[in-house]
Amino acid sequence: MNAAPLANDTFLRACLRQPTDYTPLWLMRQAGRYLPEYKATRVKAGNSFMGLATNVEYATEVTLQPLDRFPLDAAILFSDILTVPDAMGLGLSFGAGEGPRFAHPLRDEAAVMALQVPDLDKLRYVFDAVTSIRKALMTTDAEGRPCGRVPLIGFSGSPWTLGCYMVEGAGSDDYRLVKTMMYARPDLMHRILDINAQAVTAYLNAQIDAGAQAVMVFDSWGGVLADGNFQRFSLDYTRRVVAGLKRERMDNGVKSRVPVIVFTKGGGPWLDEIAGIGADVVGLDWTVNLGAARRLACDRVALQGNIDPNVLFAPPEVVAAEAAAVLDSFGRPQRPDGTWDGHIFNLGHGISQHTPPEHVAALVEAVHTHSRTLRSR
Repeated sequence: MNAAPLANDTFLRACLRQPTDYTPLWLMRQAGRYLPEYKATRVKAGNSFMGLATNVEYATEVTLQPLDRFPLDAAILFSDILTVPDAMGLGLSFGAGEGPRFAHPLRDEAAVMALQVPDLDKLRYVFDAVTSIRKALMTTDAEGRPCGRVPLIGFSGSPWTLGCYMVEGAGSDDYRLVKTMMYARPDLMHRILDINAQAVTAYLNAQIDAGAQAVMVFDSWGGVLADGNFQRFSLDYTRRVVAGLKRERMDNGVKSRVPVIVFTKGGGPWLDEIAGIGADVVGLDWTVNLGAARRLACDRVALQGNIDPNVLFAPPEVVAAEAAAVLDSFGRPQRPDGTWDGHIFNLGHGISQHTPPEHVAALVEAVHTHSRTLRSR
């Protein structure tokens, strides 16, 4: 791989199933409410999530906070999966103590037919943040040459997951509104998903142009669908996004591969199909046996995951033992024939805001230490 200069490119190499000295680690929602420094920055932003996400300086600051505290192997852009429908004019807001909510959800044919791919200039704050974060990640190597600390991951929600929020207007316990549209008016649902696929593709490509060195598609609600409907309403549109993404970028005059990660929460039953859509990495939640997943899919993709986030509430020695169990389940990444399977350690979903930071430190140490031990056996 012709990578851009990086002090630590372990994450990128694992994504591309190349040799690594240890298993790289990053955490979904690693910049967030479990960190006291994040809370302090949020106060500066008027206690507003979108005040943080739309301010380039604050978004840069909170993206780097977990890297300054823990030796993580990748940074992920601080933003939200719902920025795209917000740019479509649906009116995103975050109430105090509440999740995201749209002022103008898609509830009838007229609203759906009026939907358009957004002007990317409305998302300029995201691309500016990507560029700013890349600059802030710059350091120097042992010989004083400029290089990046770790790679930066950009991301978006999947077309289906965005569509769920756009129809429901908020999070949901039963997905009644979006599933009613899906079954009663599949034509309207497919129009929403087609527009979303075009928008997500353009959005992620713009993040790559701005400096993202890998991108991730979060299909957070794909697992609520029945078999058959998952393929038609979620996977097919994620496949379109993956097919339309730029897979190389020029960085400091060097051509670099841009890995693509796809994560479907609850997607374990469809792992074989997800692994076939052209992504480089498939993320797994904690319900999946990692060793079995490796045997099924690692001839095509690397795997990311998949410890239960609630393990981080256990004592540090338990956290370390559970991390070792996940690594042992995947096994030694190098195969007997000398080829490598890729594994990126992560949580099976986002980190809880109540997680003790010292338990995260124990997790990072355990993953790095035990994965080195596995490679020496």
